Amino acid sequence: MKKILAGFLDVIEFFVSSSAIAILIYLFVTQPHQVNGSSMYPNLHDGEFLLTDKLTYKLRNPQRGDIVIFAAPAQARCPAGLNCDFIKRIIGLPGEKIKVEKGQIFINGNKMTEPYENLVKGTGGGFSGTSFLVEGEEKTIPEDQYVVMGDNRPGSSDSRDWGTIKKNAIVGKAWLRYWPPNAAGVLAFDKAKIEN
Repeated sequence: MKKILAGFLDVIEFFVSSSAIAILIYLFVTQPHQVNGSSMYPNLHDGEFLLTDKLTYKLRNPQRGDIVIFAAPAQARCPAGLNCDFIKRIIGLPGEKIKVEKGQIFINGNKMTEPYENLVKGTGGGFSGTSFLVEGEEKTIPEDQYVVMGDNRPGSSDSRDWGTIKKNAIVGKAWLRYWPPNAAGVLAFDKAKIEN
């Protein structure tokens, strides 16, 4: 009987330890997220599952071109009663001046080149926002805040309309797509460049 009880206690100890480790990893290291919608199309598709790196931004600040998951701002289209997380790409950094003009982004007066594969830009005036990044109007990004946009620019609700996001709203950096299996892998994109 003692052997059975000892074996049972070993199994319970294993499950408790495993659960504690899993909870610590979830809280501090990585967290799964599902892509909902087409704002990051075609680089990320509706229904895909990602792992979010929650540790990197405790060691360094977000960088231009990073794909981040963050708590949706109050002005964004998030169904009432839900705590939505959004996924977008960082475009503008704290302290920079940003302007959208004729389908181009300008940072501190210099044109930004975005090398991300298959970026959907759209045409004409549909690229600027309706309230924050209005066509031709330069804005200064406040300290500790970021401008984010979806890769599918015509189909994305982002900073162009509802403004900047604070660093403390960022959950983490999207780093690994694990579902579907045929698209699984580390998310790696060339960084945007600012022309001088």
